Amino acid sequence: MTNKIFLFEQLRDAPLVIDAIYKAGTANNYSDEPISKLIPSIPNARGFRYTKKNNSTDIAYVVLYSTGSEIEWPDTLDSSTGVFTYYGDNRDPGHEIGSKRGNRLLEKTFALSQNSFTRGRVPPFFIFQKTGNKRDVKFLGLAVPGNRSINVEEWLVAKWRSKEGQRFQNYLATFTVLDTGSEAISKEWLIDLKKNTVDSYTKTPRAWKQYVKSGIGNITPLAAESVRKYRKKTEQLPNNKDGMKIIGEIYAFFKDPFKFEKFAVEIVKMLDENFTDFDLTRPWRDGGRDAVGHYRIGPPTGKLPIECALEAKRYKLSSGVGVKETARLIARIKYRQFGILVTSSYLSEQAYKELYEDGHPVLVICAKDIVEILIKRGVSVKNIKEWLSSTFDS
Repeated sequence: MTNKIFLFEQLRDAPLVIDAIYKAGTANNYSDEPISKLIPSIPNARGFRYTKKNNSTDIAYVVLYSTGSEIEWPDTLDSSTGVFTYYGDNRDPGHEIGSKRGNRLLEKTFALSQNSFTRGRVPPFFIFQKTGNKRDVKFLGLAVPGNRSINVEEWLVAKWRSKEGQRFQNYLATFTVLDTGSEAISKEWLIDLKKNTVDSYTKTPRAWKQYVKSGIGNITPLAAESVRKYRKKTEQLPNNKDGMKIIGEIYAFFKDPFKFEKFAVEIVKMLDENFTDFDLTRPWRDGGRDAVGHYRIGPPTGKLPIECALEAKRYKLSSGVGVKETARLIARIKYRQFGILVTSSYLSEQAYKELYEDGHPVLVICAKDIVEILIKRGVSVKNIKEWLSSTFDS
């Protein structure tokens, strides 16, 4: 089924439909930009866009726009959970984290969302992403601040970044996209929100009413489970030049493939701090060296360690990990263990497919995953060499 497409001439009256494409104009300048034509009273700008309610300081609604291509600020929608993560607008050194208007909006909105008495003042967030075709955009959904699967303190967190030798902070915000069902979001609701007329706005989505009434604990996320459970090659490799350069630097740095294992362990620990106690000293019969560690689950004072076996494969981007390599890892997984395969390349489709279809408990971390994990920890194409040397040469 193809996405619904709205032409530029239709935008003024077009509703907001999940995954619909909204076409840009043909003038080849900023007047082509579709969002300002689609959403009433929204300016033609990047990043955070919002409008206030009439005769009020409260925000009527917010548009978050992501290019999806900024490797140092990887806004991400997890379609399987409905979780959307978005970086704030303090993206250069020399400024305090709250000095930018977008970050101030995040601070205020996330504070309002945590109190049942002020939750009604939280504005709806409409998420759009660039399609890659001129200025066309795709509507990802109606979102609210926070996510019920993580602690409230983690909904809005300050992340350190480094640029040109200067350190600074920016926000990483977590949102939940609401399951609005088959109903489109009408312009009437947006117009009423802007007018700030009465509490009973017309055409208000049921999902939004539920959020305002009961909070994030009682909403239904727009979680779309993938029909295909394994990733194709293109989905495992970086999709931009900077990502490719990062993987290239990693491959070149670890000329001794056995030293790549230490890097693999570090990547796993960066992915989730609950991975601990890795032992890199156990040689296997085939002459390689893998790691055995633990993943700790449960409350902070009573975590249960689950043992895991890790295998690291330093491969070129042109060479995929095949069935032979995955079979060796599967053979090493003991009772009550799960496996982790970390590769600087990708897993062949047949190997990935067999892992899933045979039900083997193996976590796959491929080239694209490595890049995303590093970027979220402040490692970029500009400082990857320095990070590798300072972390693994000592």
